[in-house]
This record gives sequence, structure tokens and C-alpha cells, in this order.
Amino acid sequence: MLDYPFIFLVSRIFLPINPVLVVHGGAWAMPDDMVEAHLHGVRNALAAGWRVLSRGGCSLDAVEEAVVVLEDDETFDAGRGSFLNRDGKVQLDALIMDGATLRAGGVGCVEHLRNPVRAARKILSESPHVYFVAEGAERFAEEHGIPLCRNEDLIIPRELERLRQLQANAGEETPDLFAPTISHDTVGAVALDRDGNIAAATSTGGTLNKAPGRLGDSSLIGCGCYADNKTAAASTTGWGEPIMKLVLAKWSADRVATGSLPEWVAAEAINYLESRLNGHGGIILLDAQGRFGIAHNTPRMAWATKNIHQESSGVSR
Repeated sequence: MLDYPFIFLVSRIFLPINPVLVVHGGAWAMPDDMVEAHLHGVRNALAAGWRVLSRGGCSLDAVEEAVVVLEDDETFDAGRGSFLNRDGKVQLDALIMDGATLRAGGVGCVEHLRNPVRAARKILSESPHVYFVAEGAERFAEEHGIPLCRNEDLIIPRELERLRQLQANAGEETPDLFAPTISHDTVGAVALDRDGNIAAATSTGGTLNKAPGRLGDSSLIGCGCYADNKTAAASTTGWGEPIMKLVLAKWSADRVATGSLPEWVAAEAINYLESRLNGHGGIILLDAQGRFGIAHNTPRMAWATKNIHQESSGVSR
């Protein structure tokens, strides 16, 4: 009779873990004519991250590769095609975090990196520090084999025109830089690998016409991104200032640690964001058991998910 509990225990220990990947492409009032481009983008990112997980790769690699695809896609406010600041420049922020070790790497206000998440990953892997900004971040990236680019290489005509129109109308009324009708195409990913480790990454170009040097929530640990195997992995999107004030990613992860399902906590987090500070945005949340949640209080948010059983995507949930 003693054999059965022993056999059950062994089977639980060696039971394979099914990988999970969730990505998002920003929460805002996405127009109908932009839906397909956003869906195409998040599905491509999902495919890139899943290639890593399906081959037994780690969650950290998976979220990095997924976010790189989104940074390279001009549809989103990350990498090339990002919003321009008040001076007409692209300034980028990114963070990546490993739930197994709590190591993290972040960059802020960089102007000469096509893929800031690559630099963030180098910081995580090859630096005793966590965070570099501006010229120091770019110097670190270049010293570690990441080529720099011209800021002009990150700018596209769509964003030049968008900034021109906003600044031209500024004399008539003060524009709400954080309105949900203005794109919040911050991108992010969370993943669980076969070893049971989770990771998260978030990348953004920030808000349109932002003051030079303004840093949002996306690259700040616990705000726009967080990962801990004992709690959850989270990536947020939306109006950064309220998200920072609530440390929303860590707030959400801590509630998963109390036993709440990520699906419930994601909805609770967005309700908290709105009720406490009238904020708007979205969140993806994943625990080490592979349970995930997706929530937003904007009209739409592009997202995609995959595990070994199914794949799904959408712009509302």
C-alpha cells in the first residue's frame, strides 16, 4: 500500500510543464482600420517567442524574441515607428526580468537603439547593475556588441505627421497626451518555459509629444514589468503615470501569490487603476502554473496567447 503514494509523488515531481506565452501590443481606442495590422503583429511576435519555447528554450529568451518582433514592426509604439517627443525625436524605454533569479535589465530614454530590449537583456546577463539611461545605456550596448543607429532611422513619416498635427492644434486647446484615443502601443510579453520559470519584458516609445527625458512605467521594475517564479510575470500598457504610482505590475503579482487566479487579478488590477487614479490601460499576467489573465479598460488591446493545446488572439477580451 505504501508504493502508491510514492509513485504518485514521483510522477508529480517529473510531470512535464507545458510552456505558455502571452503577448500584447498596447491598450487604446484602436481604429477599425488598424485592427488587422495589430493582430498580424502580435501573432508574428507569438510565433517568434513560441519557436524558442517549443525547442525547450527558456522563458527569458522567448519574451526577448517576441518583443524584438514587435519593436521591428512599425505598427507599434516601440522601436522604429514609435511616437516622437516634443523635440521630434524617438526616445525608447525597455525592461526584461527573469522570474527564476529576479535579475532584471532596463534602459530608458535611449535614442540610438533599434531594439532596446536587446540592450536590456545584455544588462541583465552581463552587468552587476539593473538600469542604464540615455548615453550611458547606449555606450553599454555598443560595448557589448549591439550596434547603434541614427535617431532618424527610427522615425517614420506617419509619426512626423502625427506630431505636426498635434502641435499645430495645441494653440486651440491643450491636448490630453494620455487620452485613450491617442495610441498606447506599448508592447510586452510574459512566458512560462518547460523548467517552470517565468519571465516578462516590456518595451515602448512612450507618449506622443512627451517632454524630452520623460520616463514612463514600461521600463520600471514593478510598474510596467515584473517577474518572480513565486508570484507572477506581468507586463502593462497604457497611461504610465498612474501605473507607476500604483506599482501595478508588482501589485498584481503579489495578489497572485495569495492564491488568486491571474484572470481575476488582471481584472482587479485594471479596476484598481481606474477607481483609484482614473487611469486607463491593460495588463497581461501569468503564473508559474501556466494560468494567465488579460484585462484592459480601453476599447481595445491587441493580444495573443499560445500553449501546446491552443492558440488565440484578439483586440478585445
